[in-house]
Amino acid sequence: MNQPKAKLWTKDFIIISSANLFLYLVFYLLLVTMAVYVVEQFHASESQAGLATGIFIIGTLIGRLFIGRFITSIGNKRMLFIGLLFFTLTSCLYFIELGITFLMITRLLHGIALGMASTATGTIVAEIIPKQRKGEGIGFYSLSITLATAIGPFFGIFMSQHVSFQMIFSFCLVLGISSMLFAFFINIPEVEHSNTETKLTGLTLSSFIEPKALPIALIILVTSFCYASVLSFINFYAIEIDLVEVASLFFVVYAIAILVSRPFTGRLMDRRGANAVMYPAFILFGGGLLLLSSAEGSISLLLAGVLMGFGFGNMQSITQAIAVKVVPPQRVGLATSTYYIFLDAGLGFGPYILGIIIPLTGYRNLYAIIGVLVLLTTIFYYVLHGKRERLKRTN
Repeated sequence: MNQPKAKLWTKDFIIISSANLFLYLVFYLLLVTMAVYVVEQFHASESQAGLATGIFIIGTLIGRLFIGRFITSIGNKRMLFIGLLFFTLTSCLYFIELGITFLMITRLLHGIALGMASTATGTIVAEIIPKQRKGEGIGFYSLSITLATAIGPFFGIFMSQHVSFQMIFSFCLVLGISSMLFAFFINIPEVEHSNTETKLTGLTLSSFIEPKALPIALIILVTSFCYASVLSFINFYAIEIDLVEVASLFFVVYAIAILVSRPFTGRLMDRRGANAVMYPAFILFGGGLLLLSSAEGSISLLLAGVLMGFGFGNMQSITQAIAVKVVPPQRVGLATSTYYIFLDAGLGFGPYILGIIIPLTGYRNLYAIIGVLVLLTTIFYYVLHGKRERLKRTN
C-alpha cells in the first residue's frame, strides 16, 4: 500500500519563502542600480562601481561565515529575527549621504544582515521540507529568489529611469519591514540536537565550512562568478548596444524560464539524480552567455536570458539541494551557510574583478570568455561530484 505523499506546501513553508522573496528583492534591485548610482553620484570608475556592487555580497559572505557556526546554538527563529531587524536598520543608512566611503560601509553592513537572515531562512526551509521531497521542495523555495531575480532588476532599472534614488531606497526599506512582519507569523519548532552537536570546538575550518558540501560549493563559486558578469554589467552592455529598454525584460524572461522548468527539474533530481539536470544546465548557461556576447537585437538578447534561466537558474536550486543532502541533519545549517558563502563569493568578488577586466576586453569579448569558462566547468563538476553521483546511482 502506497504511503500518502508528505505535505510540502505548509503555512510555514509559504511564509518563510515569502519573507525570503522580500529580502532578495532588495538585494537584486540594488544590485543592478548601485553601479549607476555610484557613477552618477560620486563620478566613480567602473572598478569602483563594481566594488560598490560587490561589497554588499562580500558582507553577505561574512555574515554567513560566522552565522553558520552559531545558528544551531542560537536557534533558527531567533537568528532570523536578529538578521531581519539588522537588515531593516541598515536599509535606513542609504538615506545618509556622507560620501562613497560611508556608502561602502553601508553596503557591507547591509550585506552582513542579509547573510544572517537568509542563512536562517535557508536552514529553516531545509529542515521543514520532507526528506523524500528535498529536491522538489528546495526547488520551489528557490523560486522566491528566482522571482526576485526578475522583479528586482526589472523594478531597479525601471525606477532608475523614472524616479530618484531616494525613492528606490524608500522602496527597499518598505520591503525590509515587510519581510520582518512576515516572520512574526512563522511557527518553526527548533530541531533538537545533542550537546556534542551544538558544542563549539574552537576555530577549526569545519566550524565555518562543511567539508562534505565543499565540492559542490566550489562549482557554484565558479558559475556564480560567471553570472556576476550579467547581474552587474548588463545595464552598461545594453547601453553600449542600444538595447536599454529591452534590458529590463532580460531578467523577466530569465525568471519565466526558471518558473517553467523548476518544478520539473526538482522532481527529475529526486528521481534520476543531479547529473540529469546539471549537465544540460552547463550547456544552456554557457550557450546563453555566448549568445549574449553576439547579441545584435532584442530577440537574441532575450533568448540569451531564457537559456541562462534554464541553465544557471536551475543550477542554483540543484546545487543547494546537493549541499544539504550530503550532510546529516545537525549539519544542515552549516552546509547551507557553506553553499551560500561560495555563491556570495562568486557574486561578490566577481563585479570588482570583472570591472578591472572589462577595459581590456570590452563587454562582448568578456561574455564570450565567460561562456567558454562555464562550458569548461562541466569537467570540473564531473571530477568533484558528477562521477561520484553516477557511481552511487549505478551501484
